[in-house]
Amino acid sequence: MTTLSRSTNGRVSAAPKGHATRPAPLHGAPLPLCLLVLGVLLVVLILVAAAVGSVPVSIGDTGRIVWAHLTGATPAVDPAHDQIVWTFRIPRVLLAALCGAGLAVAGVVLQALVANPLADPFILGVSAGGSVGAVTVMALGAGAAGGLGVSGAAFVGAMLAVALVFTLGQQHGRLNPVRLVLAGVAISYVFTSITSLLQLQTTPNNMRQIMFWLLGSVAGARWEQLQVAGVVVLAVTVLLTMYARQFNALVTGDESATALGIDVKRLRIVSIVLTSLLAGVLIAVAGGIGFVGLMVPHLVRLAFGVDHRRVLPLAALVGAVYLVVVDLLCRTVDPPNELPLNILTALFGAPFFIWLMRRDRSLSHS
Repeated sequence: MTTLSRSTNGRVSAAPKGHATRPAPLHGAPLPLCLLVLGVLLVVLILVAAAVGSVPVSIGDTGRIVWAHLTGATPAVDPAHDQIVWTFRIPRVLLAALCGAGLAVAGVVLQALVANPLADPFILGVSAGGSVGAVTVMALGAGAAGGLGVSGAAFVGAMLAVALVFTLGQQHGRLNPVRLVLAGVAISYVFTSITSLLQLQTTPNNMRQIMFWLLGSVAGARWEQLQVAGVVVLAVTVLLTMYARQFNALVTGDESATALGIDVKRLRIVSIVLTSLLAGVLIAVAGGIGFVGLMVPHLVRLAFGVDHRRVLPLAALVGAVYLVVVDLLCRTVDPPNELPLNILTALFGAPFFIWLMRRDRSLSHS
């Protein structure tokens, strides 16, 4: 349940019933300024992350390498450093940023669609479905997946899971948010059991690769992967932002949104298809990365307010910054070993939600 509040600038926002509406710390800050500050922070972090590694490269040289490649010039640095930064580190850092941005945007939209503050892309079984496809190729070979590679099989598996959840989530021809959540949980368990069975069929040498992929990693990022992921993240984020006003109305309840002339059924269908495409593509290239779509939307709402016209673009940037930092920590906290992303995202995400549940009476007494 939600209640409406109207700010002095005429914006309507929703807050949990029984929980007083409090102005966010940066709610009044102009959106362009917020985007600029976060954008600059992201660029700086990308350069820092690309400079750090087993072979250290100065931030100055890293910046010169990136600038030279962007302008078509020849970098005036050590050729070995040029290859390390441009061929290996920059694609990895950019993929982390894209995954963080995409998963955060998907989390914002799904939380609005299903009226569940704990929703994220994986509530639809996308992660479990993608894992089945990828593990099939890793464990049994490409022939078992019709000749598809790991990324292709993961995408097909993710879309299959979404199709099943979407079908089971309907009641009397209409999409039911509660049934959608329950269907997502059920399908996730089914696909997770299939993944476990497939792991038993593989060799010990493949087991480590499979486990690392299941826990999320951008270690094998390549420039060709960034092209598809970048186009999908940018396009879907722009399209979903166009529905921001309708998401604002939807969080007040289906009846209120319908009264305002919004086709709720169509909005849910379009949004679920777009978020599933977004999550499926990212899972295909980076594996299952949890908690980003859960935590980042809450952080953005706490800091910047609940208006989706602000939340969606800001969540994309905050998610990108967050996962770049997480990936950097995964590479540096236990050298020369590298941690999967999910270890740290869960380590940060679980305490955050314990705090969130204690803070928000609408969650702790529901």
